[in-house]
Amino acid sequence: MKKKLFCALAAAVLAAATAAVTFAAPASAATLTEVTGFGTNPSNIRMHIYVPDRLAARPPIVVAVHYCGGSGPGFYNQTGYAGLADRYGFIVIYPSVTRSSGCWDVSSPSALRRGGGSDPVGIASMVSYTQQRYNADPNRIFVTGSSSGAMMTNVLLGDYPDVFKAGASFAGVPFACFATTNGSEWNSTCSGGQLIKTPQEWGDLVRNAYPGYTGPRPRMQIWHGTNDDTLRYPNFGEQVKQWTNVHGLSQTPSFTDTPQSGYTRTRYGGTGGMAPVEAISMQGVTHNLPIDAAQVIRFFGLDSSTPPTSSPPTSGPPTSGPPTSAPPTTAPPGACRVTYAVNAWNTGLTTAITITNTSTAAVNGWNLAFTLPSGQTITSGWNASYTPNTGSVTARNVSYNGAIAPSASVGIGFQATHTGNTGRPPSFTLNGSACTVG
Repeated sequence: MKKKLFCALAAAVLAAATAAVTFAAPASAATLTEVTGFGTNPSNIRMHIYVPDRLAARPPIVVAVHYCGGSGPGFYNQTGYAGLADRYGFIVIYPSVTRSSGCWDVSSPSALRRGGGSDPVGIASMVSYTQQRYNADPNRIFVTGSSSGAMMTNVLLGDYPDVFKAGASFAGVPFACFATTNGSEWNSTCSGGQLIKTPQEWGDLVRNAYPGYTGPRPRMQIWHGTNDDTLRYPNFGEQVKQWTNVHGLSQTPSFTDTPQSGYTRTRYGGTGGMAPVEAISMQGVTHNLPIDAAQVIRFFGLDSSTPPTSSPPTSGPPTSGPPTSAPPTTAPPGACRVTYAVNAWNTGLTTAITITNTSTAAVNGWNLAFTLPSGQTITSGWNASYTPNTGSVTARNVSYNGAIAPSASVGIGFQATHTGNTGRPPSFTLNGSACTVG
């Protein structure tokens, strides 16, 4: 069944987060917290929120929407938005689906109109609650998601253009592409890339979601892999058609470049990093596409909204190369604990590694040593630099996570290929001291 395949593949999408993102709970006192009673919630979805310790005076809000079969806490662990929130002082809302499919409602008539009901209304309530509770900036509210969450990103920008200022869609489809009238959550014509419309037709679907609205429309960042066989690649071009038309723009890009090998980036209506529409085509990439949270935050314009009470690092998280801080010269007193989770598929896997300082003294600069099982080779990593990429590996802290207070944790992770052995390393040492594996 197509829908089951979608859910199974989508479960791997967010496991493949890229460098420059945080994989697990940041090393700070801030924690992910569930909120109940946040307002109108017709489909009984759940709300989790991450509020960093050092919050901007009028903090922005980012809504991060999980894939089909995922959850808000899972998306928190699998993406880098919480770590970037620590750095820049914005709040992250993580909604969770509660229906049995684990997929967002992006197809029913009620979901595709402002205030119509279902999931979009509940998410809008979460935003309103957070804005009032934390005196958030109404001009800096954003949404991003992957797969089913990317579809919801498109839906929220269409339903609530007066609330959201920009969105970022990873492996999604246009607003109303998944629309059905028979109660089904799945639209094979859309998923197969066979629903082709003119820019005007796509734009009208967005405009009809909120009739009479004449205000500014949200900016949109679109990511899609050319080898996506779950939500086929033509959906990339159809999204570009839709959002350029919504903004009244030409289909001819104002700017084209190659930000990295195999990626083609086009911008419409402007040449700068916050153009009305930015689209990144990823050559050879499947539905299991990497999520670059740092580029999302850059597009939202939040990478300079530093909390006034702290000084941010002077450079962004590295994507490769040597460590940005010197390795520690002494082992930490006391002990450490490492949790290590693997999400594997076919010939690939990702890991979620949490390092906890269980000693009574702070760690200032760290390296974590371990031996990968035979056949595993690291292809990318986040929140640490990894050398070498196979065999006996050392993960070293980067510029912004070298300090681990007593009882605090830091999250790191990597993506790797494998030849059949998807196991985990048998042991770990932190700065030369053996860690408990939990």
